[in-house]
Formats: sequence, C-alpha cells, structure tokens
Amino acid sequence: MILGIDKLHKLVKESKLVENLCQRELKNPEGAGFDLRLGEIFELKNKSFLGVDERNTPDIKSVARFEKGKNQSFVFKPNSYYLIKTIEKVNTPEDILILFRPRTTIFRSGMMIFTGNVSPGYCGELIFGIANFGPIDVEIELGARVVHAMFYKIDGKTNPYRGQWQGGKITTKKKERQI
Repeated sequence: MILGIDKLHKLVKESKLVENLCQRELKNPEGAGFDLRLGEIFELKNKSFLGVDERNTPDIKSVARFEKGKNQSFVFKPNSYYLIKTIEKVNTPEDILILFRPRTTIFRSGMMIFTGNVSPGYCGELIFGIANFGPIDVEIELGARVVHAMFYKIDGKTNPYRGQWQGGKITTKKKERQI
C-alpha cells in the first residue's frame, strides 16, 4: 500500500520521516509522495570494484552544491554521468520502504536518474546516479525537484537496514568488506 499525503505529513511531523522538505511539499504536494531536490553533484574518478565479499567504489569530487538563497545551476553535458545527493534526509521506520522515480522533465530532456530503494531503518541523505543520454546540454538548478519518492507500508516483519551506506555515505574510502 502506498501511503497518501495525509499519512506522510503526519509522519514528517511526528517522526521526521523526511527532513528539509521544501514549502511546496509541506503545503501542497502533488500525487502520493514527495518530490526531492538536487543538493549536490559529484564527479567520479579512478576505478571501481564489486566483488563477492568486498567492494571499492570510485573516488568522487564535489562539483556543485546547493546553497540556500543562491541561484546556482550545473550543465550536464551529453554522455556524462554523475552522482547526486538530495537536500532532503529520510528517517525510515521499520514498516516503510521508499521507492523512487525520476520526474518526467528529467527524461524529457534526455536525462535519466538511476535510483534504488530505501530499506526500512535507513537514515540519511539519498544518493542517485544521473546521466545525460541526450544530444544536448541540460542545465539544472541546484534545489530543483528531480526525483519523486513513494512510501510503501510493509505488512509483516522486516529486518532493518544494517548496511554501510547509512547516513548518506557516498563512496568507500578504500576497499571494504561488505556486511
């Protein structure tokens, strides 16, 4: 079951389900979820490794960061890939799962956002991949709404998130053993 806005607003107020929501999402959101905003953009460097028991993600460099009150944008060149972080943070209880979809303006512009899910018990900022598959430059303002979050109520027992990405970690510092 997808949670509606009335239940989401109650959870935001009572348990900080989502922190740092913009006024639009607090006062007059669309649909059955919240739009999340572009907060920071990261370039990937070096190499990556994903093994059975260990992993090592690429080094990153922040190339743009949202600052409240400052109009700033970033141009995504064709055939480019970055990681992005949201302005919002989540505090997911053990009976909720969050799934994401890119806002339609993203793919209408030749872009795609790569999303995962947020497991019950995860707390922190959200990290997604973003790529420009189109033939044109795409300029996006930091603070723009780029992804829609849908919150699902879980019926039954869950195991809370215990992974190493808790808190919004973006990359590994070195090769690490997977939990």
